[in-house]
Amino acid sequence: MSNELKRTYVPFNEWKEKSKQTEYTESTPLLAPDGTLLAKGWARHNVFEYDRNRVKTGLTSRKEWDFYNIQNEEMQLLISFANINIGGYVGVRLVNLKTGEVIVDSNEYFLGANRYVPPAKGDIPNRFKDKIGKTEFDFNTMETERTLWIKKPFKGKMIEASVSMDIMPGLENITTVLPFAEDKTKYFMTTKQFCMPCGGTIRYGDYVYEFSKENSFCALDWGRVNTIHKMVWYWGNGSTYVTDEKGEKHLLGFEITWAIGDESNATETCLIYDGKVHKFGAVDVEKFPKDRFLEPWKFVSEDGRFNMTMMPTFDNHSDIDLKIGRMNCHQIFGWWNGDVTLDDGTKIEIKDLFTFCEYVENRW
Repeated sequence: MSNELKRTYVPFNEWKEKSKQTEYTESTPLLAPDGTLLAKGWARHNVFEYDRNRVKTGLTSRKEWDFYNIQNEEMQLLISFANINIGGYVGVRLVNLKTGEVIVDSNEYFLGANRYVPPAKGDIPNRFKDKIGKTEFDFNTMETERTLWIKKPFKGKMIEASVSMDIMPGLENITTVLPFAEDKTKYFMTTKQFCMPCGGTIRYGDYVYEFSKENSFCALDWGRVNTIHKMVWYWGNGSTYVTDEKGEKHLLGFEITWAIGDESNATETCLIYDGKVHKFGAVDVEKFPKDRFLEPWKFVSEDGRFNMTMMPTFDNHSDIDLKIGRMNCHQIFGWWNGDVTLDDGTKIEIKDLFTFCEYVENRW
């Protein structure tokens, strides 16, 4: 990849007229019986009907995950489940974002594609409750609340995390289906649901940390994919409260993901303001940050509606190497400043939002 900006930028009105982004609003089958991808585009709710038995899969190409990122300016709690066809894991990770200390990082692994199967959608009421080895977990999604509980031993002590998040009535998300040009059966389908204030407690032995809904938010990264072997991607996400000129408080969040698959039918980029999606165009960084991750990241969208700069403070680096595959992630946290523009042209200034953008090299 070069160090130069790779997008072509045009005014928003011109972009809107020329954009070929395909929005789905009604229930649509994802795959044909032979595994061929039928849908390519995006939706405000997950309307894509996923049948894992139709996935034409290789050894590890079918991947299913529920990944919860809970954070404030001080701490990050990750609770996750993943099934990569031959097996998977359920895990919990707690990181101090100010000091870089990894307080907890524990996964329980399993073998077998069909032993633990998560729900086929992540943004409707569902419950995923099970026990894997010595780890118990309960992920419960309701209409206006989501609760997560996980309990497991780690290094002679017990970890127990219990958190809940608010789901605003009618909260929209961005669900995208991105194809891969080299294979009609390969695709990347994710739901990113965010703007969810989150509170709760994690205990590890005598250590206790409490998250407050006043300053902590959860972002769900839900994925059901069938991928090529080697990929690179960027993912940035953040939520915050903003106050308008009348002194009224609003919940605002953004989602920027790029570099995965064919984006000609959709980009995984949007704002959510008071629960509603405001779609914008593709995003890139002015300079490719590899090996300079802690230098400023300047983001620009092709339609000019997302103009943000992140001043990094911490590289939350993780490297999951399962021998048959590897995911090397530089999740960069920092302070974001700039402005975003809603569908009606309203420009909102964002000051000192603490969140992340990650760069991932994935091979599995």
